[in-house]
Amino acid sequence: MPPSIEDHARACLVTDGPQRHAVPVALRYDPQQDPLAVRLVFPPDVSPDGAENEWVFTRSLLEAGMTRPAETESGDVRVWPCGRVQAVMELRSDQGMAVIQFDRAPLLRFLRRTHAAEEPVTTEAAH
Repeated sequence: MPPSIEDHARACLVTDGPQRHAVPVALRYDPQQDPLAVRLVFPPDVSPDGAENEWVFTRSLLEAGMTRPAETESGDVRVWPCGRVQAVMELRSDQGMAVIQFDRAPLLRFLRRTHAAEEPVTTEAAH
């Protein structure tokens, strides 16, 4: 079975105010649970209800959002590139909306790791 993957990224919560709030985000991929999904987990201190907040969406949405605007069918998650080195994510729920900016490098590294976890390990036959 392919292993689960967890990486971490620092995101910037975009607000109406002049200051931006840095947020540590866990990036998770568990091919045994759902090989098509990725999870972004936000710490309790940035959640409206004070609990850890997890967003689950397709890995293909995150990949597409690195090069062009992409969103879920319901529109609750939107991802798009912002310049050459950043990506923006908009998350909508009944509690409200959050806009988060990421450096693309950790997201791309995470995506590469998820694909590498899927690749079968091959061994060369001895001649």
